[in-house]
Amino acid sequence: MTATPGRLRAEEARWHTASRVLAWIRQHPGATRAALTSELQLASGLAAEVTGRLRASSLLVETPAPRTGRGRPTTLLGPHPAGPVLLALDVRTHDWRSALVTIDGALHDVTITRHASRAAAAVLAAVRERVTAVREAYGPRLRAVSVAVAGTVYDGRLVQSATLGWRDADLGDLAGGPALLLGNDATLAGVAEARTGAAVGASTALHLMTGVGIGGTVTAGGRPVTGSHGAAGEYGHQPYGDKRLICPCGARGCWDLEVDGRALARHLGVTEPADPIAFARAVLRSPDPAMRAAVATVASALGGGVGALVNAHDPALVTLGGAAAPLRRAAPAAFDEAYRDALMAFHRVRPPEVVDAAHGEDGPLQGAAVLGLDHVTSEAALAEWAAQER
Repeated sequence: MTATPGRLRAEEARWHTASRVLAWIRQHPGATRAALTSELQLASGLAAEVTGRLRASSLLVETPAPRTGRGRPTTLLGPHPAGPVLLALDVRTHDWRSALVTIDGALHDVTITRHASRAAAAVLAAVRERVTAVREAYGPRLRAVSVAVAGTVYDGRLVQSATLGWRDADLGDLAGGPALLLGNDATLAGVAEARTGAAVGASTALHLMTGVGIGGTVTAGGRPVTGSHGAAGEYGHQPYGDKRLICPCGARGCWDLEVDGRALARHLGVTEPADPIAFARAVLRSPDPAMRAAVATVASALGGGVGALVNAHDPALVTLGGAAAPLRRAAPAAFDEAYRDALMAFHRVRPPEVVDAAHGEDGPLQGAAVLGLDHVTSEAALAEWAAQER
C-alpha cells in the first residue's frame, strides 16, 4: 500500500538510525553486528531492532560470523539479494563505464564501452540503452542512476566539456524513471577519496585528476565544494600555462595544456595524439632520454600548479588521481622542486603531503557510486523503499 505524504515524513524520522547504519556498513564491508554496535555506540537492543527492520525491508542480510573466541556469537552484515541497487556511470573522453552498485558500495558487472562517435547524441543514446537494459532487469529495485561526466554539470545539463567537445548537452532524461544524479568526474573522484580512499579522515583535502587536462575538487568533511553553478574545481582552466596557447575551452594559457599527453607531445615535437591518455602512458613507460626530459617538464608544471592551489585552499592533504600519480612518480624530483617553489613560505615549513589516490582510474566511478548511495540510503529514500508496494 502506498503511504501518504504525512505518514512518509513520520517514517523518515524512524529511518534516521538505519541510514547511519547503512552508511557505516559502506565504510566497513563484511563487518559484524558486534563491531557496528560498538563503533556507533548503539545499545544492543537498538542495534537488534534496527538490523531487524533492515532485514524485514529487504535491505540487509545477517549471516552467522565465524567464532573467534569465547564471546557471544555475532553476525556478518551484507546487502539483501532483493534489495535496492543503483547504476553508476562514468562518461570519459574516449569511452564510458558502468557498474551496478549494491548498498554496501560494492561494484558489480563493470563494463567499458568505447565511443563509436564522440558526438553527444551518439554517446548518450548508447548510455540510455544500458540504463534501459538495467531498468528492465531490476524493475523497482533500481533506485538511482548516478553519472560522472568529464565536464561542468549544472541543473541537469552538461554546460561545457572541453575534452568531449560538448556544449549545453541535456542529460536530464538519462534515467527514464529512477532518480538521476549528476556530477563532474574529477569532483566525484575527490569525493570517493574523501569517503573511502586516501583522504579518509582528512578535514579538508584537495584532489586533482589528470586525464585529458586536469580537474579536481576540495572536500571538507567528505563533501565537495561545488560553487554556485557546479563549476568549482575547473582547475585546468587556471592561467598557469603558456599564454600563446588557446585551450578548447576558449581561454588562453590554461593549465590543462601543460599537464597531459598533449603537453608531452608538444615538448617532443610530435603531432598532438588522438588519444592523449594512451600516449601519456606510453611516454611514461619509455626510457628514451628525450621522453624522460619531456616527462620532467610536465611533472614540473604539475607540481607548480599543485603548489599554487595549496596556497589558495590550504588543504590538509593532496591526492593525485588519473595520470597525475604516475607522472609524479616518473619525475619525483622535478615535481617536488616545483611544488615547494610554488608554496608560500609558511607552507614550506610543513607542506601538505601529496599522495596517490587510492582508487586510481576508478575514482569517478567510485564517486558516482558514493553520490548514488547517499541518495539511496537517505532517510527519505529508505522510507519510500519500505513503504512501496512490494
